[in-house]
Amino acid sequence: MGSAVITARAAATFDPVGRSVAAARAFVRDTLQGWGYTDVVDDAVVLTSELVTNAVVHAGTAADVLCLRTEDGVRIEVSDHYPEREVPLRRPGPDHTGPDRENGRGLLLCAALASRWGVEYSPTHKHVWFQLDLPERPVGIRSAGPQLPVGLLPVADERVRVAVVQTDSTGCVTAWNEDATFLFGYAPDQVLGKQLTDFTAWPQTPGTNTGIAEALRLSRWEGSYGIRGADGRTIPVYASHLRVRDPHGDPSTVCLLVRDYERAVLQSPPRTPVSDTNAENRKADPFEIFIGSPAPDDLDGLLQRTVERARDMLDADSAFLLLATDDETELEVRATTGLPSARQRFARVPVEAGTGRYGSARMPAVHEDLDTLPGAVPLLAGTGMRSVVTVPLKVEGRLTGSLGVAAEAAGRYTNEEALRLQFAADRIALAVESARLGELERLRRGSLSFLVEASDLLAGTLDRDQTLALMAQMTVPTLATWCAVYTIADQSSDPYLSYVLHEDEERIDELKALLSRIAPPDPVPTPGARVWHAPSEAAHQAALRTSMRSLGLSEPGGPGPGIGTTLVTAAAVGGETVVLPLVARNRVIGMLTLGKPADDHFRQESLELAEDLSRRAALALDNARLYSERTAISQSLQRSLLPPELPEVPNVEIEVIYRAAGEGNEVGGDFYDVFPIRDGAYGFAIGDVCGTGPQAAAVTGLARHALRLLAREGFGGPAVLERLNAAILDEGARSRFLTLLYGELWPQEDGSALLKVVCAGHPLPLRLRQDGSVKAAAEPQPLLGVMEDLALYEQTVTLAPGDVLLCVTDGVTERREGTRMLGDDGLADVLATCTGLTAGAVAARILRAVERFAAEPASDDMAILAMRVPEPPTA
Repeated sequence: MGSAVITARAAATFDPVGRSVAAARAFVRDTLQGWGYTDVVDDAVVLTSELVTNAVVHAGTAADVLCLRTEDGVRIEVSDHYPEREVPLRRPGPDHTGPDRENGRGLLLCAALASRWGVEYSPTHKHVWFQLDLPERPVGIRSAGPQLPVGLLPVADERVRVAVVQTDSTGCVTAWNEDATFLFGYAPDQVLGKQLTDFTAWPQTPGTNTGIAEALRLSRWEGSYGIRGADGRTIPVYASHLRVRDPHGDPSTVCLLVRDYERAVLQSPPRTPVSDTNAENRKADPFEIFIGSPAPDDLDGLLQRTVERARDMLDADSAFLLLATDDETELEVRATTGLPSARQRFARVPVEAGTGRYGSARMPAVHEDLDTLPGAVPLLAGTGMRSVVTVPLKVEGRLTGSLGVAAEAAGRYTNEEALRLQFAADRIALAVESARLGELERLRRGSLSFLVEASDLLAGTLDRDQTLALMAQMTVPTLATWCAVYTIADQSSDPYLSYVLHEDEERIDELKALLSRIAPPDPVPTPGARVWHAPSEAAHQAALRTSMRSLGLSEPGGPGPGIGTTLVTAAAVGGETVVLPLVARNRVIGMLTLGKPADDHFRQESLELAEDLSRRAALALDNARLYSERTAISQSLQRSLLPPELPEVPNVEIEVIYRAAGEGNEVGGDFYDVFPIRDGAYGFAIGDVCGTGPQAAAVTGLARHALRLLAREGFGGPAVLERLNAAILDEGARSRFLTLLYGELWPQEDGSALLKVVCAGHPLPLRLRQDGSVKAAAEPQPLLGVMEDLALYEQTVTLAPGDVLLCVTDGVTERREGTRMLGDDGLADVLATCTGLTAGAVAARILRAVERFAAEPASDDMAILAMRVPEPPTA
């Protein structure tokens, strides 16, 4: 890093698995935010995501990520361990790296976003680093004015009082000096810990304090507002705000306040002409004459300074500035003074002329009395403003915005004022457009990072409920204050409210109750966001009814006092609400509804980002639906292949344990069955089809049903298996060979049990006697599904009281750990320890021994069938 001094470092290693990319993004984001480097977080996350993806996905190795902090910026290094890498040589010829190639995109992004970057190769490592420099921040300014006669100096009190107030990142007052107490009448203990907005009037209008809340978040701000004193009077003040960061990285705002008529103490003076050796005076910059120096370095600060200077220049009561959207068909309210900014911020109005439209956007316009022309300037409706002058902001002939000032008196402005305002607008248009494009670029970079992370999260689950929760959690509070997701099961179904989320958890239940009482939005497939008025109207109506009841004005027969929606909920839901369709595979599968609090609006960029997110979320939700449907169908079909409940066999205990290999499989290639044949006779079987999964499960269904049918037709064991062999061979290319142990069981009056068994290529059944001896209870014979002519025979086994017959599939005997295998001998050793146990206990002990034999989960199906003849009870 050259001569830069490293002040902090953080490192982490990520395994070569897909989820490591998200973990690396989170590591870099948390590290840089902890260092207070929020200006470069989005670029750092995007670059890290690409480089770690190259390492863990394409190179298939672990990735080492190292973050180094300096006073000027941050350097991030990503290394992989690709073996036997050839050191690349730069050869002449065309460069085939492009944005569409997987292995070149990371370096292209480094070249586009990083201040500096580089790649270092060795035979075993690839080391990519990039440097992101922090944007320069002005640390101060010095200016000097001319010597003036005493009579021209600003008037101030004998002692100038400068109130010093400090607020934390949430706007709560943390410091309050003696001059603040003198000016406003509050002792420190009356204000410390309370919101500064509780004591301010913006501008000089009690009750509208959102503007000051925005000003407290700007890096530097100057302007006028009011402080309501302890005696109830509003004291006009001039303020200078500076946002600082403490040694721990936490932001706070220092506010210097003086009486408004003493503003010269704090106000930054405009830059005066500087003498030059070649000219008598250098012309002052018209932009700085209007805006003042230093110009704010952020878009919001520049726009706020612009409207304040425009208001002061024409001695107006209010001013406003609107910026054009990308397609120049609408204007967005971005800054106001003298108007309720919370209600107007980001409100959009069309440009073209017509009823209720902003018809004067493209040309200067003067309205002497808005009362005679209602709707000429919709932004000012209901504000008390009567005369207004508006001028366009244009860059290279394109409409980029509109600037206006207004007064409460009629007839205040003429064409002369319009020309003055147009001159000022021409001076600032280029600076405003440049700042707007810079902000748009930062928003797009943040959007890219957001969509990368959202896509990663949505692709990581096929669970419908989790997908719904992720959709809501990604939009709240990043894009909206609250979110509701409606789903549509099929074309004939109505939309159903599936998920509701609010940034304030205490509002979720009331919001859900409110939305449940109104009809859902229409499932229109038209792309883009459309405004939905029903929630805000319902919230306002509910709040009105609540207020009327509290005043005893409820109409007879009206709703009772138990209504759940409160005034607070109405304020939280009563802003702009938009609906975005969730369209997947040319079908509307739901709607994503986003809402803002009372009188708030969405930014156009936020709606475009939400539209991008809705497309990804719709596909993820439909994939989850298809996966759930197919899983349900698969499980239903698989369950149909399993036998029903085991029958009760007199004087014989029977226990079965079945485990199918593979996630989501309930039936595999192994199967079992126990069923009555006729009075006093029962059939049992345990088999193993070659392979696992659905293909093998299809043969198990054929085998199980054929065994029952043939046995109940009166065929003996060998005849049953010979006919089953023929049925399997008839399947042709779909046939699979099958090992099968089949037997018939007759409980005897003396308490024993008679069995006749045929073991066709299957692991031999083991017999456990009361003395602990274990022996095979049958001889091996050819398996099924290979040869046409089989000569099978059955063997007779008698189980005495206390004896156990254990039948298993090869998933038990072939359980492996490295080169070790459980085998027939190992199974016999485990069975020998089961003397005196019930059939259920025997099966459970066998399963436990198989699971403990190896650390890895079983990769083959397993079936365990244990039969035991209980001992007669002792007298």
